Amino acid sequence: MSHHTHDGPITESLEDYLETIYHLINEKKVARVKDIANIRNVRMASVTPAMKRLNDLGLIVYQQREYIELTEEGEKIARRVVARHTILRRFFSGFLNVSDEVAEKDACQVEHHLSDETVDQLVRLFEFIETCPEGREIQRLFHQCSTINPELEPCHEPCRRRERQRQMKESMQVTTLARLKPGEKGMVVQISANGALRQRLIDMGLLPHTEVEIERVAPSGDPIWIKMRGFDLSLRKQEAGGILVAKVVPVDN
Repeated sequence: MSHHTHDGPITESLEDYLETIYHLINEKKVARVKDIANIRNVRMASVTPAMKRLNDLGLIVYQQREYIELTEEGEKIARRVVARHTILRRFFSGFLNVSDEVAEKDACQVEHHLSDETVDQLVRLFEFIETCPEGREIQRLFHQCSTINPELEPCHEPCRRRERQRQMKESMQVTTLARLKPGEKGMVVQISANGALRQRLIDMGLLPHTEVEIERVAPSGDPIWIKMRGFDLSLRKQEAGGILVAKVVPVDN
């Protein structure tokens, strides 16, 4: 969510500079153009205009060749950006289990566009994990479940989830998209494919709780044409076989 001052909006780039200044002051007690350029991997000549703009906006106190200080308003905005970065990085790394490098990069991209409502709900999620035994258990199960994370070693321990999943499949008529016939519909439950194939299916929009209709199937059984959100797509049989769906039963009028 972009910040504004009386003199105009603050760009994402300027927010990043404020964040860098905040960290420098917090860690080294001072912030200099040279240090900012080194951290952000840019030329000093690129930093100076940004510092002048932040100074004009009343967010820093800056004079050429002098240390840079945050104003009260500048520190307020910097803290806000840092808070969003922190909670996002923790969500990506600690909850979603992505690599630290990717978590850091994604947090930098998303932190500027997060609403207060979303931040509040993310904080509530971690409050739930920290204060409720069930919360920590949910996080642990998510990380260790070989059904959802097939790259892990198969789990042979008694698992309530597998039993519930078996019951769900029976009650919801869960099958693969490849097994549906023309005219039948299914609600996506899970993508069981891995690697590049899984990413391709996700990028196509085949997400959980998405309704898909089989339009037609080639005489050889491959490819399969589907309709999803008003668009026509074709899938290889192998791709459709990696998508678990719950059959949508027509309602009689």
